[in-house]
Amino acid sequence: MSDANRVDLAIVGAGPAGMAAAIAARRHGLKVAVFDEQPAPGGQIYRDVETAEAGRSAILGADYVAGRTLAEAFRESGASYYPRATVWRLASDGLSWSAPAGGDEIAAERILVAGGAMERPFPAKGWTLPGVMTAGAAQILLKSEGVVADDAVFIGCGPLLALVACQYLKAGVRIRAILDTTPPQNRMAALRHLPKALAAPGMLSKGIGMLARIAASPVAVYRRVESVELVGDGRLAAVRWRDPQGFHEIEAERAFLHQGIIPNLNMTMAAGCRHVWDERQLAFRPETDEFGHTNLAWLMSAGDGAGIAGAKAAALSGEIAGHTVAHDLERLDGASFEAATVPLLKARRRELALRPFLDALYRPAQSMRVPEDDDVVVCRCEEVRRGEIARAVAEGCPGPNQLKSFTRAGMGPCQGRLCGHTVVETIAALSGAAPEAVGYYRSRMPLKPVTVGEIAGLSFENNLREKSHG
Repeated sequence: MSDANRVDLAIVGAGPAGMAAAIAARRHGLKVAVFDEQPAPGGQIYRDVETAEAGRSAILGADYVAGRTLAEAFRESGASYYPRATVWRLASDGLSWSAPAGGDEIAAERILVAGGAMERPFPAKGWTLPGVMTAGAAQILLKSEGVVADDAVFIGCGPLLALVACQYLKAGVRIRAILDTTPPQNRMAALRHLPKALAAPGMLSKGIGMLARIAASPVAVYRRVESVELVGDGRLAAVRWRDPQGFHEIEAERAFLHQGIIPNLNMTMAAGCRHVWDERQLAFRPETDEFGHTNLAWLMSAGDGAGIAGAKAAALSGEIAGHTVAHDLERLDGASFEAATVPLLKARRRELALRPFLDALYRPAQSMRVPEDDDVVVCRCEEVRRGEIARAVAEGCPGPNQLKSFTRAGMGPCQGRLCGHTVVETIAALSGAAPEAVGYYRSRMPLKPVTVGEIAGLSFENNLREKSHG
């Protein structure tokens, strides 16, 4: 492979972690390439931040606008940037990608996966109906297109649900109702983490401010919500639920679901690095040290893809990883490496101080994560329902990989990305095994759909390159 197709560091993802890692690595003269599926840098949190006009920026808030500085620094860093690039293979020798203008492959000394997070599935009855989407998807429409869905019902728990509700209120959009599914016992569990959380008073005050804004609005808020059901014939028509006051139903054409975010695992799982079950965050994550190393020498992970921590902590972890790669490749001596990373590690620990409190306060109820109705769709790609999983477990199916043979769950285009954690927790609940014992899907290359012609084309082009440089 020619020098043009070799880099010191290949980064997958141009969110806070990926951008910060590229900037740091470039400071030490590393050759860096960044691949991202979006048309512009920013990731989900800073989506379209470079071009958002003043009105939309005011709605989305100062934390969103702060990403513009990071995106500008990334653009100026000198890293090679590949937007609209879908990475479908990565290994110790490099990675391969697809893009509208044509894909290619590149060799890399180190690969950093900074793929960020995804919303935790909310497998309620009717959640696949048209008109139902995640709160994150609703926010993406607002960030990228300035589009809002009027008169929606917000359902679930977690900081993002409150944030999107506040952004809708700022935009003057009517919200039909907010159904808060936060279990009441979470408050007591979170209290023991409050002293440590006070180390991040700014973040606490922002959260309190959002809740106060919602409370002061005319929006009806229902708390201690259970047994959510989305009803409709062909599309959403109503939402039903139960709370301490009894059973309720309201007409609705749109509903936004959310119950927290979890690491986006498919890439690190396919790479074969070790993963651990994080009971505090109810999710698997890659096992990393504080510098971003996995157990594979060539692979690193940073940002929310390595454990949910928030945008600022993600950027810090990316910056740490960028310096670490420079040190690992002997472009940065030990003393300089320590001088660069010690303050960043301390700052990241401060950012993480609030996480145990938030994780305990917004821990979603098991009934919201693990469906109890056999008709609930778990795997959307293959339309596998809870009842089919229950029958497979009763027949002796021990885990998600064996479940593929029983039901095809996890074998659709997303390769289990959307149903993985629901399948794991459902099998655990039905069998009595711990999630870590149940395990997760074994992801394989290609990570994303790619044509045989494109794979063959890469092999042909690389053979030609090797011969021309031979």
